[in-house]
Amino acid sequence: QVQLVESGGGLVQPGGSLRLSCAASGRTFSNYVMGWFRQAPGKEREFVAAISWSGLIRYADSVRGRFTISRDNAKNTLDLQMNSLKPEDTAAYYCAAGAGGGSRPSLYDYWGQGTQVTVSS
Repeated sequence: QVQLVESGGGLVQPGGSLRLSCAASGRTFSNYVMGWFRQAPGKEREFVAAISWSGLIRYADSVRGRFTISRDNAKNTLDLQMNSLKPEDTAAYYCAAGAGGGSRPSLYDYWGQGTQVTVSS
């Protein structure tokens, strides 16, 4: 089992920045691909970014160039730096861990409870 707890969400104006964090406990963090997903009301959960144990990174087209994913295997933490935020980034953001990784939610075995990000003036 891996337990994941997100933090750092909140209300921010368009063009602003937020940094999300995910603290992991349980099985060896470095064994897993870590990802961020988001889900807006009435929409399906969508891929945001993922990072492998070795640092290979993948981004959704909608966030590439604005968001940066990083992990610290020594501290068992995953971060998502979000810059130039847009109203369409408003969603609940979830941290996830999976053995294989990828962009599909079904490829991830463990999920956090989510943290809300609202981009509005």
